[in-house]
Parts: sequence; C-alpha cells; structure tokens
Amino acid sequence: MPLARVATAAVLAVLAGLHVAWGTGSSFPAADADDLADAVAGSKVTPSPAACFAVAGALGTASALVAGAPSADSRLRRAGVATVAGVFAGRALLGFTGRTDLVAPGGTTSERFRELDRTRYSPLCALIAAGALLARG
Repeated sequence: MPLARVATAAVLAVLAGLHVAWGTGSSFPAADADDLADAVAGSKVTPSPAACFAVAGALGTASALVAGAPSADSRLRRAGVATVAGVFAGRALLGFTGRTDLVAPGGTTSERFRELDRTRYSPLCALIAAGALLARG
C-alpha cells in the first residue's frame, strides 16, 4: 500500500479516535474542557458528545475509504476519496482565509483558535486533502 494512503488513513483514524475521546469527556491534550473549547472550537463551550461522535464517524469513514474500503478498484471508493479530498481542501481554504465560521457557526471566534486554525489545523487539512488525492488511485 502506498505511503500516502497509509499515512493519510492513519491520520484520519487518529483524528477519529480523538473525537471519540472528546465525546466521552476527555479534554486531551488540553488542560481542561474550557481550554479545549477555546483551542478546537474557538468558543467557551465544547461541542456536544453527539457532535463529537458524528465527526468521529465521518473521520472513521474517511479513513476506511482512503485505506481502500470497500475495495481498491471500486468507483464508489474513488468517489468517496475524492469527496474526502474536496472536503479537506475546502476546510483548509476556509481556515487559511479566516472563514471557518462559515462551516462552524457559533464558534471559531477566539484569537487562539484563529491562530491555531491558520498555523496547524488548515495546513493539516491541506495535507490530508493532498494525501487523499494521492491515495485515490
């Protein structure tokens, strides 16, 4: 399996696991829930467990698609991976331009989040998009 496919699927799986942890009440890697809310949502309130689990499910599905499910030659898989690439490219663009609020209304207002979004989250999203495109096959 090509390195881009393995690395991108692994990153997506780790992100899915992190969202599951947040959904169960963990504040990792932040010191507490308030710090986590500011860093990842740009607000004073953490997303609900249901929202965390929904994102975890989407990330887990994206990981499976990039890894090769349902089959390496499937048109459905290629379309799914192209969708993963498009979603992450769009998210990167929104973050780089400071407009994450368009997809996350009610949050993304703190300066800390905006800085993290520009310097960490958006570059990671761009790398995931590129990795998904390389893994598309």
